Amino acid sequence: MEKENIAVGLDIGTTKIVAMIGKKNEYGKLEILGVGKSKSLGVARGVVNNITQTIQSIQQAINEAENNSGYKIKDVVVGIAGQHIRSIQHSDYISRGNAEEVIGGKDIDMLINQVHKLAMLPGEEIIHVLPQEFKIDGQSDIKEPIGMYGGRLESSFHVVVGQASSIRNVGRCIQSSGIELSGLTLEPLASADAVLSQEEKEAGVALIDIGGGTTDLAIFKDGIIRHTAVIPFGGNVITEDIKEGCSIIEKQAELLKVKFGSAWPGENKDNEIVSIPGLRGREPKEISLKNLSKIIHARVVEIIDQVFAEIRAYGHEDPRKKLIAGIVLTGGGANLKHIKQLVEYITGMDTRIGYPNEHLAGNSDEEISSPLYATAVGLVMNSIENKTQSAVKFETATVPEKVSFKQERTFEPFDVPKPIEEPVFEKVEDETKEKEVETVFKSESTETKIRRSFFDKYVDKIKEFLDNAE
Repeated sequence: MEKENIAVGLDIGTTKIVAMIGKKNEYGKLEILGVGKSKSLGVARGVVNNITQTIQSIQQAINEAENNSGYKIKDVVVGIAGQHIRSIQHSDYISRGNAEEVIGGKDIDMLINQVHKLAMLPGEEIIHVLPQEFKIDGQSDIKEPIGMYGGRLESSFHVVVGQASSIRNVGRCIQSSGIELSGLTLEPLASADAVLSQEEKEAGVALIDIGGGTTDLAIFKDGIIRHTAVIPFGGNVITEDIKEGCSIIEKQAELLKVKFGSAWPGENKDNEIVSIPGLRGREPKEISLKNLSKIIHARVVEIIDQVFAEIRAYGHEDPRKKLIAGIVLTGGGANLKHIKQLVEYITGMDTRIGYPNEHLAGNSDEEISSPLYATAVGLVMNSIENKTQSAVKFETATVPEKVSFKQERTFEPFDVPKPIEEPVFEKVEDETKEKEVETVFKSESTETKIRRSFFDKYVDKIKEFLDNAE
């Protein structure tokens, strides 16, 4: 009997850490076996700033996922984001010794290794080298060069660069949590795998992932990644503004945003008021929903303007670079009421909310279909591509199903119990839910093979660094 390919993704966000265990079912869909979620302590704007607290939060999420699934996690694919990420376009070529020999994988590897020798700013490292179109002896627009003849092999590359120290800090947190790091993926690329269809990538689409600390952007055209960017603010700055503007505590501000917030102030009437309990016997506070929406609107407009500036920098006004499929919004921020309408109004582009449910098995928990889990679902899909056995069943059946996490907690100093009024995002109806979808897990393209071979080397490099640092 063939061994199950159990995959694990770990999304280390600014507001939450999600560990997700899944496998591919017989229909090629993703079956989620267990999910663990913990409040993210020690991460700011996608970057680890407190190792100890981050380790505690990772261990909580891992424990919960293991208890819910009955599987023991061995290694994970982790998402990389943060304000230190930037991307550049670069072209390079190699001259082949024998033009009569067909081009093979080793030629592409040689070309990619050459790009890795690019001079970076001090303290920066290349995370991804993603080939775009190839050119052979002057013949352009070649997507699959393997098997062709030619003396000069050329390609344009999308190179993603990040701060080496930030990447190593993530590696250190994973290793100290008692698990191995099997791969790194840029978070907007993981989210794109989870919520975008191949047709959208071909037509041209901008994916905007609004997280707690960062807003990630990935632009695709002709099926190829064209532009990525990380904008260093997200949903947390909206909460911060509500807290300051309404003179309330952060927990109340977050609940207000989730339950009553709207990105479109015209929706609320002047007499709509919500009462907030006062602190320690103080008088309750009355807050006008119109004012609340004005605060949210101002900050969301700022975020969308920044993202739209990046889309313009890519050159979407050029007819050849036109994004026919418009914008797809995902991440926790996509649950904000009327954000779709506001984005359409600011950008003039068709917009939809991106749910990861297209790739999930039919019996999946409805909560996992939320845009909130798009990155985690994408990371699990990435882990499945790596064909690693990332988790194994517990040998003994002593772990009861769905253990209450309170019984499992062992990290008292940094442990944050689940708040009673934990914000629950309302489910937005997905218009495309009933549509027939194509098979998700495509055959491996040259790009995925290349990405994988590079990841293996890169992860080994990080492991070696961490081992030497012991």
